[in-house]
Amino acid sequence: MARRKTQDPEQPKVKLTKEKLKDAARIFRFIRPYRFAFGFGLVLLFLSSLTFMVFPYLSGLMVDIAQGEQGMEIDLGDVGWILAIVLVVQGGVSYLRIYLFAIVSEKGIADVRRALYEKLITMPMTFFEESRVGELVSRLTSDVEKLYNAFSITLAEFLRQIIILVAGIIFLAFRAPTLSLIMLGTFPVVIIGAMFFGRFIRKLSKERQEELAESNNILNETMQAIQAVKSFTNELFESLRYGKRIERVVGMSLKYARWRALFTVFIVTFLFGALFFIIWQGASLVQSGEMTVGLLIEFVAYTAIIGGSIAGLGNFYTELLGAIGATERIREILDETAEVSIRAHGEAPAHSFEGRIAYESVHFRYPTRPDIEVLKGLSFSVEPGQKVALVGTSGAGKSTIVQLLLRYYGLQGGEIKVDGQPISSYDITAYRKNMAIVPQEVILFGGSIRENIAYGKPGATEEEITEAARQANAWSFISGFPEGLDTLVGERGVKLSGGQRQRIAIARAILKDPAILLLDEATSSLDAESEKAVQDALNTLMEGRTSIIIAHRLATIRDVDQIFVIDDGRIIEQGTHTELSAREDGAYNTLAKLQFEPIQ
Repeated sequence: MARRKTQDPEQPKVKLTKEKLKDAARIFRFIRPYRFAFGFGLVLLFLSSLTFMVFPYLSGLMVDIAQGEQGMEIDLGDVGWILAIVLVVQGGVSYLRIYLFAIVSEKGIADVRRALYEKLITMPMTFFEESRVGELVSRLTSDVEKLYNAFSITLAEFLRQIIILVAGIIFLAFRAPTLSLIMLGTFPVVIIGAMFFGRFIRKLSKERQEELAESNNILNETMQAIQAVKSFTNELFESLRYGKRIERVVGMSLKYARWRALFTVFIVTFLFGALFFIIWQGASLVQSGEMTVGLLIEFVAYTAIIGGSIAGLGNFYTELLGAIGATERIREILDETAEVSIRAHGEAPAHSFEGRIAYESVHFRYPTRPDIEVLKGLSFSVEPGQKVALVGTSGAGKSTIVQLLLRYYGLQGGEIKVDGQPISSYDITAYRKNMAIVPQEVILFGGSIRENIAYGKPGATEEEITEAARQANAWSFISGFPEGLDTLVGERGVKLSGGQRQRIAIARAILKDPAILLLDEATSSLDAESEKAVQDALNTLMEGRTSIIIAHRLATIRDVDQIFVIDDGRIIEQGTHTELSAREDGAYNTLAKLQFEPIQ
């Protein structure tokens, strides 16, 4: 199966351009409903950052007052009160700012998660065949988490560091222009180094995310196929396979950490070296009487703050790049063309089918296997209320016929009509509401039996659910459970037997009361006694409805109106059970002899 890559480290690096920033900014539409909180939070961010810049000035002022070098009519007590007021204001502003950004990030990211989930569940089947569950889950978790961090912390801190950097430089240029020029001489080296490391670290971060996604794929695949793992006693094999992938994740993560550490060492070492050099120069100015001790302390404090902001800008810059990459992957899904519109579900026009079905020279290839033609000019028709069966060897195309009727895929040639109209002309939601399917491999949701049966008709009454369970011969075992309909079935229905799951699926289809019923070996998992009871229920359900049955056990289809024998994407025989059994050299007769020779 082809797979859609979440990330591809082999692709050329995407440069941060104006267009990229513009595209990334589209994600801000999710915080538009909270724009007033976001805007007020930015104002408070600006005020709190400027307030923070007062502390170095007050520190230097206190030293000068203590040494009697300050000409202002102010004493240490007054400075203390000013400092206390500033601290209270700073605390209040910071609290409100953090809370406002939390509102924006929590609600905005919740909207992103909802939009992604809604988009995923409305995508066509081809999307899921080209993707892997682990990659999709990764987008809903790790990528959204990066975006959450950007909204709640990174973006605000990045802006905060810029404000502090600019304000600090202005303060220094005004208070000590000579030392300011020395300090500003460190900027070019820091900026060039940050750009170099930032690009390289971004590449390592993408490779690390790719490795992590691969390990998540293994985890998801193993959990979904746990029965196969157990039956083949491959716990050790899977453990070793996952362990090797985790080792690669650790190796890549440590490489990523080493380079981040080097980046930090570069910034810290350079800035501290420059800081000590500036202190030495300042001490010389104090010694010559050109600068007070308080001004030197003030300058050193501002320089340290500016150095910290530069280091912070480097880190937050790489995090923002990661967030921009995450928005690209999120937007890939959000920009996909959905198959249905959830918002239009309630507005879907009601349309009841008679159930006349016609396949006209249908040609089909799966999008993931374009080199193999599955259906080769297949044609047949079903009249309203007829029961027809599709039989043939595995891979002949029986399930594909049903999937095309459900509009899971588009055709490469020919046409399928229902009630004389091409199925593509119907609203897809209204169209599928007329159909119900009981698959061979039943997948139940991890809720209660009641919820799984009611899935066929949300809002069904207790009496309707119970009656559907009775008709599906499921009430006998449901009523035997202590919790009855409220019994939890476990993930994918693991707490129920195969036959019980099958009967729950049949009850779900009965409750939907469809015009067209699709049965894919619906009784294959039942014992002989249950099979007869359920078959009787299905016969009652199929009465007056167009029914298409995929069957391997021919004993279940002897009473259908028409049987189509499929081989290599074509119909090679058709007729009733009696007619086809009478053909000595026919394909159906050969299959029938293998299964129930005494019936012939």
